[in-house]
Amino acid sequence: MSKGLIIVLVFGVIVLFGGVWACNKRNSFVGLRENAKAQWQQVESQYQRRSDLIPNIVATVKGEANFEKSTLEAVINARAKATSVNINPENLDENSMTKFKAAQGELSGALSRLLVVSENYPNLKANAAFADLRVVLEGTENRIAVERMKYNDISRDYNKAIQYFPGNILAGSMIPMPYFESEPGSEKAPKVEF
Repeated sequence: MSKGLIIVLVFGVIVLFGGVWACNKRNSFVGLRENAKAQWQQVESQYQRRSDLIPNIVATVKGEANFEKSTLEAVINARAKATSVNINPENLDENSMTKFKAAQGELSGALSRLLVVSENYPNLKANAAFADLRVVLEGTENRIAVERMKYNDISRDYNKAIQYFPGNILAGSMIPMPYFESEPGSEKAPKVEF
């Protein structure tokens, strides 16, 4: 074999391995992005679960309890608003995330006020239906928190992968996934007064 042919073969092998590496890297970005989108669907699924449960449980409690009408109406209105905001994971950006978080934050605030009402009215705490409502709401909020945390973890992995060198060269037009952040002021504990 001639020296020129050996150089061409070595160059060809390098290009082949480089091409295979580039394809694998690009495919891993797609996989990470799809994992983040799928996890966002889990987040939305938990919000949907909350939206589906609330009217049924509140209707049960309403039949058994006579508590502040405005608090109950706030929960129902906030639920309606929260279910009207949907995000397409294909177009997930900061603006749509902000709208979604605002609607869900309003519902969370209404639910918090509902739970405070239970503290102000001891007879509600003794009511089994209201106790069940509290357990379901607390469990649902915990599920939402877990799914948001998983979404942020998966999004972080994807965002790092498309920004690390040399993968960032292959990432091209891939856009980082936005993180789910807490609402401003949520670092302060809510004030409960009796």
